[in-house]
Amino acid sequence: MAHQWNRYTVGVCYYPEHWPEEMWQEDLRRMLANGITVVRIAEFAWSLCEPREGEFTFDYFRRFLDLCGHCGMKVIFGTPTATPPAWLTHKYPEVLNSTMEGTLYRHGGRRHYNYNSPTYRRLCSRIVEKIAEAYGQHPAIVGWQIDNELNCETDEFYSQADGEAFRQYLRKKFGTLENLNRALGTTFWNQTYTDWAELDVPRLTPGTGRNPHMMVEYIRFVSESAISFCEMQAAILRRYRKPGDFITTNGLFASIDNHRMTREALDVYTHDTYPNFAYGLDNVSPEGDLRDRWAALKLIQTRSICPHFGIMEQQSGANGWVNRLEAPAPRPGQMILWGMQSVAHGADYVSFFRWRTCTMGTEIYWHGILDYDSRDNRKLAEVKRFAGMLEKLAPVCGADYTAAFAILEDYDNEWDTRLDAWHRRVYQASKDGLFEATAREHLPYDLVYIDQPDAAEKLQRYPVVVYPHPVMMDQRRADLLRAYVENGGTLLIGCRSGYKDLTGQCVMLPQPGLLQPLTATDVRDFTFTTFAEPESFATMGETRLESPVFNDILTPLEGAQVLATYGESYYKGQAALVENRLGKGRVLHWGSVFTAKNAPALLAAAGVKPLFAGIADAPWSVELALREKDGKRWLFLLNYLAAEADVTLHAPARSMETGEALSGRITLPPYGTLVVELD
Repeated sequence: MAHQWNRYTVGVCYYPEHWPEEMWQEDLRRMLANGITVVRIAEFAWSLCEPREGEFTFDYFRRFLDLCGHCGMKVIFGTPTATPPAWLTHKYPEVLNSTMEGTLYRHGGRRHYNYNSPTYRRLCSRIVEKIAEAYGQHPAIVGWQIDNELNCETDEFYSQADGEAFRQYLRKKFGTLENLNRALGTTFWNQTYTDWAELDVPRLTPGTGRNPHMMVEYIRFVSESAISFCEMQAAILRRYRKPGDFITTNGLFASIDNHRMTREALDVYTHDTYPNFAYGLDNVSPEGDLRDRWAALKLIQTRSICPHFGIMEQQSGANGWVNRLEAPAPRPGQMILWGMQSVAHGADYVSFFRWRTCTMGTEIYWHGILDYDSRDNRKLAEVKRFAGMLEKLAPVCGADYTAAFAILEDYDNEWDTRLDAWHRRVYQASKDGLFEATAREHLPYDLVYIDQPDAAEKLQRYPVVVYPHPVMMDQRRADLLRAYVENGGTLLIGCRSGYKDLTGQCVMLPQPGLLQPLTATDVRDFTFTTFAEPESFATMGETRLESPVFNDILTPLEGAQVLATYGESYYKGQAALVENRLGKGRVLHWGSVFTAKNAPALLAAAGVKPLFAGIADAPWSVELALREKDGKRWLFLLNYLAAEADVTLHAPARSMETGEALSGRITLPPYGTLVVELD
């Protein structure tokens, strides 16, 4: 990655093609007057640059870019490959994606193409090169967005071109049919392949019993395809862009190794965040739930990809398509709250979606800052105030997020949960449980992807790491974890660990497989918990730990110490939590999932320290985030409820917005935000 914003910047998504040209200048004037200094444009506008095959015209966007240059507005230009023109899909139907059954997705929506069609890649390369050649040196442009939301709408591709590309992918990876058949376990159900031509992308089978090893390989292939498509465009843009102009794309979406894509193709990563999904009419949360706090899950993941990232689409109004996703308008204060949520987690650029609500098409209810009538409103006033607040936060830009510990993740295990119901149940339970527990207890964490090249270096930053359910494991990762522990780290893992290799096949080793030398545990028995039995729990001293969903019954090996035992069922009294000391560090093996109730005690047992002790006390409804740079510290306080919240500052502090000295008890208004510099 080569780009980092040197000042907080507010942008907006703008579609000049949706409005009469005579509106442009006034729109830009109003944006600038309200603190918006960047617009993203053109990501769905292929036909305006190539109305017919081979007929190129660049006057339209050149007029807009010139107007931006004249008034001082900067531009992120999107490559328009997410929506191929009608002339293209009509003449070249091979570029279309299809359902698993083979039905083509037709013109009329978006993202209906496939990444692997040679025809589509040729035509995409040509339009990207023509656009970059025409506009690459324009002074108004500061960045380029590749496509739009790769793998949004669908992350499954079943066209003829995908089948051919999948065969090539498998042949390159495995080399021989013997290797492929072994890796994919094809002797089961007589699936053995004897010729490469017999292979295809996964197709419809009776029931849902497709080969899981083939399916996880297919997801890897989809990721490879998306990254290749992105790299193809990035290589073209690099030849034509001005020095300093960045290349990005926006996410996050499934079945892409976003870390690798960012590392190999992009200068910076951007994310689209819509916390208002939590309030959708089809997603009514019970009173007291974390609601829009859950948007932080994606922000934490984005920060793991790019510590100082951008938000390309930030919620500004009620959201919904014409056929789904009904949601209320953000309440007064929530736009600033959600914008500050992004900034607190590491965003240095925040672009609201969109300037004016579209009056036509599928997204007429995906409301922007302005409504259809284009009048000033409370949302525009919040954007202006938000931009002013960010100006006061200038010293914070580029500061690092401070975490109490790290959670380990990897794409192999993440993708395996798409296919494996047993894995998915424990994975999702712990993902949700750990987030809820840490949000309520003010224990912020980072994500570290252990399958990335820099994982070993990153691990050393954290005294404690949690790897909830590393079902898939290989020797390289086991060695990396061992080195981390022997150097003084503490590793906490949960149930169902280490029993698969990276193909998804179960290893013929005592569980937890390759991790057993670290955990000093043996799993000879295990079970799902059921509603037919009393609630499953374990006891650790005087502490009761709920142990729902799944229980590994642990047998400690030589040198290991039992910290907790199960309290119910046929394995009552047997080990539920075991500690093994290894080198300078420790490994804790927990035999169940992590929940909002048990995670605080388990994290404390692992040595996670309260990050905000001596700094601040706050109720669960207020998020605390600590940022550090050059020996200075700043504390973000974000109140997510429609009620006042009292917070106690234990150290002298200064409001970044007003300059006021603060200490002791302070009150945040409903949806209120406060950023203070700590003395």
